[in-house]
Amino acid sequence: MLASVNKLEKSSRLQGQFRLRPNHLLEYIHTQALAHGDLHSGNVLIQLPSGFNKILDEELYKIYCEPEFEAVTGFDGEELSPWIPSRAIIPVWLGEASEELQPSDAKIILSDFGEAFSPAKQDKFESCTPLVNQAAEIRFESTKPLSFPSEIWSLACLIWDIIAQSPLFGGFLAKEDDMTCEHVDALGILPPEWWNKWNARHKRFSEDGKPINRESYRSLEDRFEDSVQQPRRAEKMPPCEPAERDALLSMLRSILSFRPESRPSAKKVLASEWMVNWALPEYEKAQKS
Repeated sequence: MLASVNKLEKSSRLQGQFRLRPNHLLEYIHTQALAHGDLHSGNVLIQLPSGFNKILDEELYKIYCEPEFEAVTGFDGEELSPWIPSRAIIPVWLGEASEELQPSDAKIILSDFGEAFSPAKQDKFESCTPLVNQAAEIRFESTKPLSFPSEIWSLACLIWDIIAQSPLFGGFLAKEDDMTCEHVDALGILPPEWWNKWNARHKRFSEDGKPINRESYRSLEDRFEDSVQQPRRAEKMPPCEPAERDALLSMLRSILSFRPESRPSAKKVLASEWMVNWALPEYEKAQKS
């Protein structure tokens, strides 16, 4: 799992693969008339080497140590029910520092198709995508079935996770009102029918969308400066040049259109200026290294 996917930016050999490959995979899935249904960085994996399944348990223990067990106890201190295991095994870390990972080994896959569905054949109204990655219409148009545009919104959040040091829309234990507030801060006022439907807006915004009773809002540009440019400078990395920054933010704004019908398809995202002029050249460079 790319738990620290943004740290891969420190390895220039891998930047292109992680910027571009998830979009390639999603575009392929959508051309098969399927939606993944749960798109986020936790479901973007680096494939294990082909010979990994052939390693014997004894060899595995020599490399990663013996399994560690943890007793399972209930919060109430009562005896566990018979169908609950008495102990759990602590997961082993199979990851590798990005500086040590070779491009030829960075085979990126999408996992967890348990929520995948065909929008043309199945009406699905409930999203299992983490709240921070859910499209705005999932809340305000809950009677309309989910389709590809909702997943395109999640793609923008995934791209951000790859290039930035903090989520695009964040908040510890955030609830729906918190996320809607984040959306308005970053992207502007909601469509009128959504805005009027959002009763909690009066606690956070004036009617013209200006924040009240709290700190000033953070625009998309502010978030880019805080989460991308400043961390790069802190690590002695060159910040994104203005042309790339503008192309990236333009692409993200189109993907994050509040109106689902206004969002580009995954294919059109691949044809965007940022993908063509920055992500694709980095990807091709990584393939040759």
